[in-house]
Amino acid sequence: MTNLTDQQSLDIKAAREAVQPTRRTVSKGLEDILYEAIPVLDHGFIRVIDYMGDDGAVVQAARVSYGRGTKKVSEDRGLIHYLLRHWHTTPFEMAEIKLHVKLPIFVARQWIRHRMANVNEYSARYSILDREFYIPSPENLAAQSVQNRQGRGEVVGTEEAERVLRVLRDDSQQSYDHYLDLLNQDDTGRQIRDEERGLARELARMNLSLNFYTQWYWKTDLHNLMNFLRLRADPHAQYEIRAYAQVMLDILKKWVPHTYEAFREHRLESAIFSGEAIKALRRMLAGERVEHADTKMSKREWDEFVRTLQIS
Repeated sequence: MTNLTDQQSLDIKAAREAVQPTRRTVSKGLEDILYEAIPVLDHGFIRVIDYMGDDGAVVQAARVSYGRGTKKVSEDRGLIHYLLRHWHTTPFEMAEIKLHVKLPIFVARQWIRHRMANVNEYSARYSILDREFYIPSPENLAAQSVQNRQGRGEVVGTEEAERVLRVLRDDSQQSYDHYLDLLNQDDTGRQIRDEERGLARELARMNLSLNFYTQWYWKTDLHNLMNFLRLRADPHAQYEIRAYAQVMLDILKKWVPHTYEAFREHRLESAIFSGEAIKALRRMLAGERVEHADTKMSKREWDEFVRTLQIS
């Protein structure tokens, strides 16, 4: 459910029905979903607005060829795997994508820390925000983790979940009611008090909480998109931004399937070991029983090492 207005739905329909001839390389997977609003969370979405290049653009840049080339698909696939395996980045900077994203403000504040992108955000100085705010589902309400200062622990009980959700809804509704009151208008845009003009939008917005939705256009290259997904699709990332990353992973798969395959293999499902960890692993492979005390690894690194190798 993306809560698009009738006009927005019509605009998207018109954009999807328009077809332009081109000599540019197109991605069949992205053309199938171009402009569509893919739902995320309760009111959010991601839309692919534009893109440049595909897997072939990566290969073309790596070989500095004059066209798509005559290499076999298997050779192109092998080259992409080689590039990612050896951390060659510039060929992946030759393909770009532009997304339209609707997301809660607190998610946007995490997202914007990935600075290698061009961003243009909806401005509440010029426009009035909609009455839309993120309310988590009960299964995503968890207590503060004891071990991780920036993570979640156990899911809260039913009664506590109901209380938390009630507080979030009531506070958000009241915050938006006060926002409209400061603007001197109601939900339809009419003035409440004829004798007043209302507070400036750039000031009235201060009253809104971080769960209200914002929107932006976000353009980045394939290399930096994968850096974003490597961190935000990780199971340790906050659930809300991970929900967007999961949708973007599917977009990546449709856009550049060979790169997606290599990305999963050499980034998402791989592990990086320190020099000390490699020494311990070699000793284990030689048949030696290695304990934490036998290494120079910290307790945290040792725990991660054991967890990665799934050994006791």
